Amino acid sequence: MSENITKEEIIEQFKGNKILKYSTMVVGVIAVIVLAVLAYKNFISGPKEKASEAEIANGIMYLENDSTRLATEEFEYLTSEYDGYKGGEVAQYALGNLYFEQGNYEAALKELKGVKIEDTYLMTLAIGTQGDCYSELGDYKNAVKMYVKAAERKTNDVTTPMFYFKAGINAEEAGDFSKATEFYKIIKSDYLSFASQKGIDKYITRAENSVIE
Repeated sequence: MSENITKEEIIEQFKGNKILKYSTMVVGVIAVIVLAVLAYKNFISGPKEKASEAEIANGIMYLENDSTRLATEEFEYLTSEYDGYKGGEVAQYALGNLYFEQGNYEAALKELKGVKIEDTYLMTLAIGTQGDCYSELGDYKNAVKMYVKAAERKTNDVTTPMFYFKAGINAEEAGDFSKATEFYKIIKSDYLSFASQKGIDKYITRAENSVIE
């Protein structure tokens, strides 16, 4: 992400944009920010990159107009046409999330596994959404694995506690209450704002009581 733009400035600039919808509101906001910033600010110069930058605008336009089918078709084309370029990688990320929205979790997982971008938030979200796919498919152990990977990839006060929290919930689903307790306690000790929002003590108590049982 561009170093001369603060996270707060980006959030303010893109507040209210409805590019992608997510089960977790915080994830959706960040995804919109990153998608927009990468699409319009951070492309490397060169003919192929310029072309991918220009064409991804069509997919974003369809999403803004809630034309899911057209957006899906556009991002499928861009993913294939610009594989390995930033435009293609962003398109593949968007495509994976569109599949996720449509309940096609296996297709979403396949696309998200293919995303390769060196970016603080976008790549983290691609990994975390793989966790969402596994969770929806009932594979809670792999969900935990991906959530922890996302949480620890590049620690920050937004995505790290969110994905640790999801890891805790899915660890409970997998029956690993000790791990769930561990994740919740990390949030409580290191991410106080998130902990207070979620009332993290009740999750710690629940997980600890389940271990005892």
